[in-house]
Amino acid sequence: MKSFYITTPIYYVNDKPHIGHAYTTILADVLARFHRLLGVPTHFLTGTDEHGQKVQNAAAKHGITPIEHCDQTVVHFQRLWERLGITNDDFIRTTQQRHITVVQKALQDLYDKGLIYKTSYKGWYCVGDERFFTEKDLKNGRCPECGRMVEEIEESSYNFRMGNYQEQLIKYIEDHPKFIQPDHFRNETLGFLRKGKLEDLCISRPKRRLSWGIELPFDKDYVTYVWFDALVNYISAVGYLSDDETFKKWWPVNYHLIGKDILTTHSVYWPTMLMGMGVELPQTIFAHGWWLTNDEKMSKSLGNVINPMDMIDKYGVDAFRYYLIAAMSLGQDANFTEKLFNTRYNAELANDLGNLVSRALTMLDRFNGGFVPEVTIDEDEASATLRKLCKEAVDTTPVNIDNMKLDTALATIMNAVREANKYWTDQQPWVLAKEGKKEELALVIRNSLECLRLVSGLLYPVMPTKMTEIRRALGIAEEAIAPDYARLQNWFGLKVGAKTTVPPPLFVKVKYEEPPTESLPPPAKKAKKEVAPVEMPPCTIEDVGKVQLKTAEVIAAEPVPETTKLLKLQLKLGDEQRQIVSGIAQWYKPEELIGKTIVVIANLKPATLRGVESNGMLLAAKAGNTLRLVTIDGDLPSGATIG
Repeated sequence: MKSFYITTPIYYVNDKPHIGHAYTTILADVLARFHRLLGVPTHFLTGTDEHGQKVQNAAAKHGITPIEHCDQTVVHFQRLWERLGITNDDFIRTTQQRHITVVQKALQDLYDKGLIYKTSYKGWYCVGDERFFTEKDLKNGRCPECGRMVEEIEESSYNFRMGNYQEQLIKYIEDHPKFIQPDHFRNETLGFLRKGKLEDLCISRPKRRLSWGIELPFDKDYVTYVWFDALVNYISAVGYLSDDETFKKWWPVNYHLIGKDILTTHSVYWPTMLMGMGVELPQTIFAHGWWLTNDEKMSKSLGNVINPMDMIDKYGVDAFRYYLIAAMSLGQDANFTEKLFNTRYNAELANDLGNLVSRALTMLDRFNGGFVPEVTIDEDEASATLRKLCKEAVDTTPVNIDNMKLDTALATIMNAVREANKYWTDQQPWVLAKEGKKEELALVIRNSLECLRLVSGLLYPVMPTKMTEIRRALGIAEEAIAPDYARLQNWFGLKVGAKTTVPPPLFVKVKYEEPPTESLPPPAKKAKKEVAPVEMPPCTIEDVGKVQLKTAEVIAAEPVPETTKLLKLQLKLGDEQRQIVSGIAQWYKPEELIGKTIVVIANLKPATLRGVESNGMLLAAKAGNTLRLVTIDGDLPSGATIG
């Protein structure tokens, strides 16, 4: 790899940063740090999106100018990134002249090519998302993205001929499977592009309604749409139309890291804009899932948003970084509660890693004055097992990171730590010391220290501060604190005779206490109200004929990760195999479903639930707290039509 360029979304300055912002930025930082340790020239970009109606409205509400609002809010992000140890090479603000100039040049270029035209536009506008929607897009008259009320607006506008690139983009996605990842988001984008004609993109807002934006170079009565402005940051920051040498060095970007809620803007709007500009497309757009609290999306209205500062103050920056990387499988949603955090912190960091550091270095201090011992005997079977797991961690970490399986990488590393603790307990070095078996004791201590050297090197991009403490305590020279990944392939890498130290506890155990709940008197019993069943209007035989019911045999079942209600079922429908996701985990264990012949709606439009594709719906009956699947009376093959 000649270079590595990675970006986060630029974050909107209408509010303080939350755990979602922190996660994407930490993820980018871990990947950037890892590639720097491999010796790959690396450029890491983050920043803030500072134009648009929400910023203008927020500024007006506080009686200040929009730029004053931006200047006050941007520091929240900059301070948090500093606190989190983020090593971004650049921080771009869309109010900077270097960005504004490039946006206006790009707009003029597209206009001169005939790819931007003026027209009259009528649609439903959401202030929160700063987007127009058609009537069919709305959900109960509200914005399909955020649920806010929309307003109907008709105005003259400038459109980008996005629809010109529909087939070209479909073919590009089909030919480049790594372009949108994970695969289910790639399939989601292809489904969106194939379902109908791709409309052109409105890329302007009239100044009479919105003045806070980048002025169109060809019409001073308009500013550009905030998303057109924001997306260009990825190229304006690395020299597009300003520094050809720098741009050639870094572009195309290796990873655009995004949350799944902005998938369409990045996987449809952005590529078509680049096609219009004649610029090479990104290598990978990678969308991650949401952080949930008790399986609910975090939101201010629900009061369940996690403040990163609270976790940092209580557990430390490195522990916070570790949990975010370890607990989410990229592309899937994940739960974040302090209880889950506390359990992992105490088990993996305080008990496993912290305990190994303390016991190995304390014993060495007592046995050999803290100096790294020389090994003079051959390793035994237990030593070989430890060595094998450590080597597995070293060998697979780059592969897992390249495949964006960072949680798997950390799990493999922590397996080596647990094996080292088991090795220590099994070998009983305190007994070896008492019996005067110095050579055997030296082997146990040295193997434990070498495990810590490798583990601290592998975990360095995730927990740089704590791993630096471990590596200094191991007597590693200051110039080698940042590990050389090539040297991690060697087992005996510590210098014999190097002076070690016993550090203070790295991760102090924290007792979790449930938050106090207000004691309320029991509610008064109310007379039970009879609820009349909802009467459905009569349907015709044609209505019934639209629903295709079939028998299906359950051949596999498993829980959907990070959920408590969903099961993923693999079904046999005649010669076809289907996957259906259903919220029946409360009533059925996976193993109870295997072999059952159930009834499914076979022609239901596919949907994605918690990042898992579902093709159909099973039928079940529910009364009170009891649910039962609809099954067949007697033997019948799968795929049989019902009706």
